Amino acid sequence: MDSKAKIAVFISGGGTNLQSLIDASQQGRLSGEIVLVVSSKDNAYGLERAKNAGIDTFVYIAKEYASSEDAERDLLEMLDEYEVEYIALAGYLKLIPMSVVRKYKNHIVNIHPALLPKFGGKGMYGHHVHEAVIAAGEKESGASVHLVDEIYDNGKILIQEKIPVLPDDDPDSLAARVLKIEHKIYPIALENLIRGRYN
Repeated sequence: MDSKAKIAVFISGGGTNLQSLIDASQQGRLSGEIVLVVSSKDNAYGLERAKNAGIDTFVYIAKEYASSEDAERDLLEMLDEYEVEYIALAGYLKLIPMSVVRKYKNHIVNIHPALLPKFGGKGMYGHHVHEAVIAAGEKESGASVHLVDEIYDNGKILIQEKIPVLPDDDPDSLAARVLKIEHKIYPIALENLIRGRYN
């Protein structure tokens, strides 16, 4: 039997997309194993989700290091130690160091709660996105999974799914419906990437 691809998931918060990937892995829908969860906050609830699933965690707060070089070195060493092959960003609100982006080129994915290239880029995360979609009078929204490169929300789009924006939607109701799509498409996109279906 083939050994499973080793995945690290990066989080900053509640980790519901992390949970969708954990569930997919446990149910055999993901031919990869989540071996490490990296969090930019020491109180992120996603750390509890990882612990409950028996997954090791690493709190990575770059500003606590003497230099950015030290921080990047520590992160790369941790990823090496766990033999990580793929990185999935799941609500990770920090910029990934360029050394990591380069090392894992075409092996880092992110989930974004909008139909990229619309409503992407710096400052476009979480509720900011849904507020902007509604303010712009968009008729549809959705979620996108894309490869991560040197620019925010710029990499090749791997999968998208659309939903209508309803006349009575507010940012909360739209966010809840988009989140369901995120949980559906993220494991599919990561599985397709691991299996080389995007090459």
